Amino acid sequence: MPGRYFKLSEDVQDGTWYLGDPVDEQGQEVEDPWQFRAGRPVSVSGRLTVPIDQQGRALDFSTAGVGLTPVVHVQVASVFSELAPDDVQFVPVCIKGMPDPYVILVATKCIPCVDERASAVQFWTAEDGLPEKVGTYYAVDDLHIDVKKVGTAKVFRTEGWNIALIVSEDIKLALERIRATGVRFTPV
Repeated sequence: MPGRYFKLSEDVQDGTWYLGDPVDEQGQEVEDPWQFRAGRPVSVSGRLTVPIDQQGRALDFSTAGVGLTPVVHVQVASVFSELAPDDVQFVPVCIKGMPDPYVILVATKCIPCVDERASAVQFWTAEDGLPEKVGTYYAVDDLHIDVKKVGTAKVFRTEGWNIALIVSEDIKLALERIRATGVRFTPV
């Protein structure tokens, strides 16, 4: 019997920091900030820095900038590394003023598992004026997945709606055990 899965997102609260898109060693924003949520390994040269766009209490799990790049404290990264080593990649980042190390968490798998019948799905149409997007997801509210299509993955993105970062129940429980801040889990 397949286990339970959850969408992991940032628990946005007043008083916490807001991180910007990663920048390279020259201070330029990375060309493709969405690459970190594409559900495939990334290739990054040089050290990246993640700016703090709004000061506040640091979180163990944040989504940075327009790309919603997952930035995690190394304690959170160690949970993923231990429980799902084949499903993740870590890109070290510098966050100015933070003595603890942080990394970008990249889910390296993208699985076609959105349960369109159980989810509230909207598709792009010809009337939207973007022919290259016709037939693809415009919005997926109340996301549900078909766990039979997941296989052994414990961390992944949903194909067609890669904004969703999905984690297995054992990862959820491990993050709750270490009292990771900034995490919100929604059953899918």
